[in-house]
Amino acid sequence: MKIIGIGKNYVNDKSEIAALKSGEQLIFIKAESTLVTDNKDIPFPKITNELVYEAELVAKIGKTGKDISESDAASYISDIGIGIDYTAKDVLTASRANKGPWALAKGFDGASPVNGFTSISNFPDLNNINFSLVINGEEKQSGNTSDMIYNFVEIISYASKYMTLEPGDLIFTGTPASGAGQNFKGDHLQASIEGELLLDFKLI
Repeated sequence: MKIIGIGKNYVNDKSEIAALKSGEQLIFIKAESTLVTDNKDIPFPKITNELVYEAELVAKIGKTGKDISESDAASYISDIGIGIDYTAKDVLTASRANKGPWALAKGFDGASPVNGFTSISNFPDLNNINFSLVINGEEKQSGNTSDMIYNFVEIISYASKYMTLEPGDLIFTGTPASGAGQNFKGDHLQASIEGELLLDFKLI
């Protein structure tokens, strides 16, 4: 099972999308051991003093595919859930200073909490899904998939040119352009899709 992430994929103003759509998507891979399910609380990672959260919709792949066309891509999604793509920002900054990869900054244990997977049949328009993140009772992020630079089908088609997508693979599809920030031990995170609370955990 692969966890695939896409970076810098949302805008605040839809008029910006055309200019930013170069065709080259920012794709990265996260280790399977980053995954946390069933709303389990997460021990604050010892490897960082700067833990940055990003709320994202997560597409689950339902069948094997390679070189998938955009016209067929939606049929490869079985479910949609919501998760947090965590980054150890201080680890990332140190790695970038040496022109290193993102692997450790994105791949530590607990870096991918997800929950709430629901059949894609419950989402009649993949380009109009609302989601949000509340931390300690205060809304920090809200987004709608109409603000994506690359939508679900474009992400799947692009990624499948490079790697075979398999059942159970998870694709984190990007975070709203504003609102991402730092988490601290004791924070309580609650993420929703269309107003339904699905992801609910604490950093302990």
